[in-house]
Amino acid sequence: METILLLSPLVGALICGFGWRVIGEQAGQVITTGLLFLSALLSWVIFLTFHGETQHIDLMRWVSSGSFDAPWSIRIDRLTAIMLVVITTVSSLVHLYSFGYMAHDENWKEGEHYKARFFAYLSFFTFAMLMLVTSDNLLQMFFGWEGVGVASYLLIGFYYRKPSANAAAIKAFVVNRVGDFGFALGIFALFFLTDSIHFDVIFQKAPELAQTNLSFLWRDWNAANLIAFLLFIGAMGKSAQLFLHTWLPDAMEGPTPVSALIHAATMVTAGVFLVCRMSPLIEYAPEAKMFIVVIGASTAFFAATVGLVQNDIKRVIAYSTCSQLGYMFVAAGVGVYSVAMFHLLTHAFFKAMLFLGAGSVIHGMHHEQDMRAYGGLRRKLPYTYYAMLIGTLAITGVGIPLTHIGFAGFLSKDAIIESAYAGGTGFAFWALVIAAAFTSFYSWRLMFMTFFGKARGNKHTHDHAHESPWTMLVPLGVLAVGATLAGMIWYEPFFGDPHLLEEWFGPAVFMGADNHVIEEAHHAPAWVKVSPFIAMLAGFCLAWLFYIRRPDLPGRLATAQRPLYLFLLNKWYFDEIYAVIFVQPARWLGNFLWKRGDGDVIDGGINGLALGIIPMLTRLAGRMQSGYMFHYAFAMVIGIVLMVTWMTLAGGAQ
Repeated sequence: METILLLSPLVGALICGFGWRVIGEQAGQVITTGLLFLSALLSWVIFLTFHGETQHIDLMRWVSSGSFDAPWSIRIDRLTAIMLVVITTVSSLVHLYSFGYMAHDENWKEGEHYKARFFAYLSFFTFAMLMLVTSDNLLQMFFGWEGVGVASYLLIGFYYRKPSANAAAIKAFVVNRVGDFGFALGIFALFFLTDSIHFDVIFQKAPELAQTNLSFLWRDWNAANLIAFLLFIGAMGKSAQLFLHTWLPDAMEGPTPVSALIHAATMVTAGVFLVCRMSPLIEYAPEAKMFIVVIGASTAFFAATVGLVQNDIKRVIAYSTCSQLGYMFVAAGVGVYSVAMFHLLTHAFFKAMLFLGAGSVIHGMHHEQDMRAYGGLRRKLPYTYYAMLIGTLAITGVGIPLTHIGFAGFLSKDAIIESAYAGGTGFAFWALVIAAAFTSFYSWRLMFMTFFGKARGNKHTHDHAHESPWTMLVPLGVLAVGATLAGMIWYEPFFGDPHLLEEWFGPAVFMGADNHVIEEAHHAPAWVKVSPFIAMLAGFCLAWLFYIRRPDLPGRLATAQRPLYLFLLNKWYFDEIYAVIFVQPARWLGNFLWKRGDGDVIDGGINGLALGIIPMLTRLAGRMQSGYMFHYAFAMVIGIVLMVTWMTLAGGAQ
């Protein structure tokens, strides 16, 4: 069953990618989608029937050299089961959704067979993600990690005729390579110290690593802290954390189903999964854990501030993703890995639904993405409106305070904020509360600008706005159920009684003997538990005032606070700063090596030899070949004289 689950997307990708000319493009789409639904069904069977004991399923011998051994095997534990459900459920729904969204794509000419390629890329991405989360060693995980990077490059740059899409794909690939270099160094260090890359061996030796020093960059470091830090650098790149986040908003250049699949529920959560998978090592690295908390909280705050002023509907949701990933890393950093996975699970439902809902709006508005050109669409797109309303209620955290009743994000987000308080990290707690207020504001801003008020922009586009086909609406309905109920159904196993949590997760996550954060979070003061709800209400009320009651206020405030508005609109100028520090020097160096190195030195030297010295030597050699016998006899005499002279002077003649 596990093998079928893992290989079905790969089989679908191969059939659709290479066999569509034989079976037809439509048949290729149906096969890939059917195989993904098969994988999703098997994933739910594993998730609902798994009882906590880790399973190892060897598929084949893969890489073996000396003491290095890395078989291709499947690891099934609670972490894997959660990720399998998230990946295959979202991917299968995205495949179905893509039938309608990609049916008449205006970026392609009539007769171009782009659909087969698109569905093949989607299935290949899903296979790479499954390779990543089912890995039983770090090499297999790195293979899936890089496979996801390749697939994301292909999907983000799917509209390859658009320069902006090509630039976004390259940017995502390059930025992720920066993080992946740190990940690779962490793997090298683990093999150097433990002589293994198998998870079980590494986890057994984690206490020894905490007592070991490792020389790196001209000084000694605690091995556990250094390795945890390097692995987290990889997670920062893949999960778009602060400083390595710049690729995520630009990745919206890909088709909207790609945004839902890659940037809502799967690829960007790979970093969170990595940190949770390595929890037996992370628990022995307190400095690295604090670094994770600081980066996660800073990312949550930063992305929420930028989301306040974005006008592209997909970019608003993209920055929301970036912010929510920060929440997950804060949970992992304070040592409540189960809560990080809880928010990962609930976030997959409501964020995928928001992206697909945004795609439905874009589809209905003839590919218009600027929210300033929307308004009053709730009557034109009623099903999309209600789906996005549920997603907004989930992401903003609507529920009944001090109870376990609420939408999915209410329970998981509150669990993280309470854990941040219990973990003694005041900075993270307040950063997350403020980010919750900002999240509520920009989420309701999106709803009000899109579905309420008067129609704006092109009148013809508004008059012809239409609801999406059933293939796009069914996935929204399924995800709406998850966004509503997932938090209440799985609250206890993820954030309930510590003994139940330990039994449910088994050895999949490790919490040290001194880690009592979950117990303390349950006894947090009432004001701590209520603070996210108050922040949500504040954001909602302010958004209602700005975009329903007094729609003139946003423009007036932006004019009055022009520097701050431009600072947020330009994303804290990270792209501009990176352009000055990295991009421009790299281009200068490339141009210098091209024109001076390759052009002047290499080509110039070769051309100099070809056009100057070699022809001269050729002419001299040609003149020596006169064809007269007395010239050759004279040359022989001169040669004999020179040889005798040399031997005499060198002492060779006695």
